[in-house]
Amino acid sequence: MNPRLLFWVPATLRLVLLMGVAGLAWWMSGAVAGLSVAVLLLLLQLVLQLSYLQQLSAWLDDFNSARLPDGWGAWTDVFSRLYRLRRDDERSQAELSEWLARFRQAMHLLPDGVAIMDDVLFLEWCNPAAEKHLGLTLARDKGMRVTNLVRHPDFIDYIVLGRYEQPLTLSLRDRKLIVQIIPFENRRQILVTHDATESARIEEMRRDFIANASHELRTPLTVIVGFLEIASTTPDLDVASRQSHLKLMTEQGRRMQRLIEDMLTLSRLESVDYPLRPEPVAVKAVIDDVVEEARALSGGQHQITASIDGGDVVGSADELRSAFANLASNAVRYTPAGGSVHLSWKDAPEGAQFTVSDTGIGIDQLHIARLTERFYRVDKSRSRETQGTGLGLAIVKHVLLRHRASLSINSVPGQGSCFTVTFPKR
Repeated sequence: MNPRLLFWVPATLRLVLLMGVAGLAWWMSGAVAGLSVAVLLLLLQLVLQLSYLQQLSAWLDDFNSARLPDGWGAWTDVFSRLYRLRRDDERSQAELSEWLARFRQAMHLLPDGVAIMDDVLFLEWCNPAAEKHLGLTLARDKGMRVTNLVRHPDFIDYIVLGRYEQPLTLSLRDRKLIVQIIPFENRRQILVTHDATESARIEEMRRDFIANASHELRTPLTVIVGFLEIASTTPDLDVASRQSHLKLMTEQGRRMQRLIEDMLTLSRLESVDYPLRPEPVAVKAVIDDVVEEARALSGGQHQITASIDGGDVVGSADELRSAFANLASNAVRYTPAGGSVHLSWKDAPEGAQFTVSDTGIGIDQLHIARLTERFYRVDKSRSRETQGTGLGLAIVKHVLLRHRASLSINSVPGQGSCFTVTFPKR
């Protein structure tokens, strides 16, 4: 039915009823009585309407504490609609509060910094990542101009020029940040910061790896190509020189082979398509093999011993053999003839431990933190003499990561080094 009819039909019926009562009084007691009854009923109706209006006004002033009556007549429908509107509004506010809470939680968990500023760059809000990136504190810096808080010439120039289409790369607080300002609404702007420090470090490592790998491969290739050119241009080369050249080319070829094998091993260890397949590892057999390889590399120039007093572990036998062999071979290469190398396996409070200690040349503390980087060498000239690829400790690092083990290094220059691998208890 039409809403207008729903309102006017009951109102008209009530008015007809009122006039009927007044008419009845007129008929029974005369005109004066009828008019008096009519006036009295109209006054009661007016008082009732005014009462409902006063209650409605009070409810509008404080709808949380005041209560609407059930109403009578048309007011019943009015009050019921107001109740429904209030209930819908409370539901909408609850949903909005929930979404706002989720939004704030999401903004707090974002790794990127987000700061909201007004049109004159006064700080209104920022998340913890922005505080960390820019050195801000929301409780202290709210309402202050951002250019007064971030005093960096490049950032201020970026603000002054207003060319926000391209992000700004900024070195700030020992971090490499990518900063961009995004205008929104009419009087607000969003400042977004992304920490690219780790990405820059990885990119630098990638460039260094390519440069070092190219250098390491170029050296033996130069030797091999040089001797091949000599052989092709000097067909009557004497047998002794030819044999010497072939020997050197063979050595350089094997060096390239070792380097490529180590690079492939590293690539395989880092690949997500090469998951670890744990199996029981007979550690004694692995260490016995490593000792034999170390003695063969030493050629009787070192005293190489081993002690095994621990249980077996779960992991990859081939990977652990590669890691242990790299540690042992490094100890042999960097220990002068007549020195000693000792390998041990034992159970410790922290977990099972494999240790390689030597009486070699030792390592300065400045270099220890970078020893597991690819192609990092403390002494490049000595590394060439020992025929190392510069990837051994990088392989050790990735093998231990896959086995959730840790490597600690203690060394004193001129006295020797001790490399300790600790496997977690499980």
